[in-house]
Amino acid sequence: MNWTVYLSGEIHTDWRDVIRAGTQEKGLPVVFSGPVTDHAASDDCGVAILGAEPDKFWHDRKGAGVNAIRTRTQIERADVVVVRFGEKYKQWNAAFDAGYAAALGKPLIILHGPDHAHALKEVDAAAEAVAETPEQVVAILDYVLNGVLPG
Repeated sequence: MNWTVYLSGEIHTDWRDVIRAGTQEKGLPVVFSGPVTDHAASDDCGVAILGAEPDKFWHDRKGAGVNAIRTRTQIERADVVVVRFGEKYKQWNAAFDAGYAAALGKPLIILHGPDHAHALKEVDAAAEAVAETPEQVVAILDYVLNGVLPG
């Protein structure tokens, strides 16, 4: 049986690739899903599909609605949700995804550096695990799937 792991959050670093490679290296039965990570496509999908909007609010609202179809469906189907908060940007969408997953009762792994511990304390409190590195996420998945500890 494959587990579906939804990878949400920051799109400016290779953390998703590190998790994919680590789970593949360990032969874990994991299938990944996630949001569209092409920033321009994600921002402009609504107007590209539904028509132009002169007001930036409605431009963004159309895109958010179209993206929500994918995001909500895939979070609902996921066995585990991993949410990464990066160092540089305020990721309100990542916080929403974490809250949505928590409300659905999905097992939640939060991934961020120590600098965000205070700002994300409520998000962290809703999670089953809080990791600082993608490698820790892989180790968590290896343990919950196989009962194997690192080392």
